[in-house]
Amino acid sequence: MSNILYPIKFTPILKDKIWGGQKLKNILNKDSDLPNIGESWEISDVEGDTSIVSNGSLKGQSLKDLLKTYKSDLIGLQNYRIFKDKFPLLIKFIDAKEDLSIQLHPNDELAAKRHNSFGKTEMWYVFQADEDSNLIVGFNQEMTPETYLEHLNNKTLTKILNFDKVKTGDTYFIEVGRVHAIGAGVMVAEIQQTSDITYRVYDWDRVDDEGNERELHNDLAIDAFNFDMPDNFRVTYDKTENHSNEMVSCPYFTTNYLKINKTLKKENDHNSFLIYMCVEGDAEITANGFSEVIKKGETILLPAVIDNYEINSKNATLLEVYV
Repeated sequence: MSNILYPIKFTPILKDKIWGGQKLKNILNKDSDLPNIGESWEISDVEGDTSIVSNGSLKGQSLKDLLKTYKSDLIGLQNYRIFKDKFPLLIKFIDAKEDLSIQLHPNDELAAKRHNSFGKTEMWYVFQADEDSNLIVGFNQEMTPETYLEHLNNKTLTKILNFDKVKTGDTYFIEVGRVHAIGAGVMVAEIQQTSDITYRVYDWDRVDDEGNERELHNDLAIDAFNFDMPDNFRVTYDKTENHSNEMVSCPYFTTNYLKINKTLKKENDHNSFLIYMCVEGDAEITANGFSEVIKKGETILLPAVIDNYEINSKNATLLEVYV
């Protein structure tokens, strides 16, 4: 059964957002007529938003179908023991034309108890950033629940938030319990646990077309905060060419930076699926006699059963992800 598996592509699931824009269409060639494309879900097993295969003999099957059929051949033995028929990661590209809401995510324990969900540890790779654009990550001073609530109630939250100016290639690791927001003009690749649980604490007082403000979740959020986190969210990493350079490694995923200008013969010794997100150029990935090209803004899944493969490119920058 496993010999049928090959490098798999999925049809992106595009999300219209109040803060979204047109970069995903204009820069990443996502096919959509949506007015405000905020997110492209590249690989998703979120309930109601399951990715569908777009290439090869498995075209038309869902990620859930693949998990039920191929099990550990798809995601790896250890992963299958832990996650069973749930895919553990949600992979996205995000375009913020306007500021996202100030938000945070619950940990595994809280998310399981309240939402029957995983928590939402995530990371961002800044794909493109307009001049003087920001990310909000954490606070600009030591914080207590009392001080936080005082600023929240007085609508002065932005005075205590940490604004970081960003440029292409900047990388951030966002642990659960840390307040954050993507600022206007920033496009990121996001790797996260499979979860769609977000607690909004402030949304810039904006309203939709009908004059309604979006729901806030301050009662839920206060228990999800970790006010004692160090400022260790900025990620430094090497950029050695033709080599997998570790960016983030945590219990939920590892992400490497891979800049390629030749043919690389690779071995998968992680006992995991591999995901490649192309953030610059294009590359051809060959495995099990199948070849598939990925271009800037595209994503591909290599099933765990594929031991050896090749990546060929003259100019690609890839994010390499596994669990």
